[in-house]
Amino acid sequence: MSEFTHINAEGRAKMVDVGEKAITNRTAIARGEILMHPDTVEKIKEGSMKKGDVIGVAQVAGITGAKRTSDLIPMCHNIFISGCDMDFTVKEDRIEITATLSTTGQTGIEMEALTAVSIAALTIYDMCKAVDKGMKIQNIRLIKKTGGRSGELLLEEL
Repeated sequence: MSEFTHINAEGRAKMVDVGEKAITNRTAIARGEILMHPDTVEKIKEGSMKKGDVIGVAQVAGITGAKRTSDLIPMCHNIFISGCDMDFTVKEDRIEITATLSTTGQTGIEMEALTAVSIAALTIYDMCKAVDKGMKIQNIRLIKKTGGRSGELLLEEL
């Protein structure tokens, strides 16, 4: 028997069986940011980007990304997402992105929250790259999770 959770006895990849785990309410909050030139931020705030409503499109993209996480991450379970909220804080030289997700199930929702932030940031990049080639996506991280065997974990103040 392998000591790795995602490798079977023959040394091949496997998805972990979570069937015996307790069904609990679970949440995850992830955050990240995209740095950009202040002029780019102004264009976003004014709604003058040629591709349209940057924040609105990024919000929908983040939700869609969360829903498609198991298609992107090979060993990630396909889970029911009961809620997904995307929040964008526009600052002088950046947009901070926060995703808050919830589920009731046998496995956590951290990967979906991290994916939601990542896809939202990539969408902002895509919509603004024509005017700002120096944007940087950074600091994508888990802030908080609840539920499951390990209970609540707060990695950073909200």
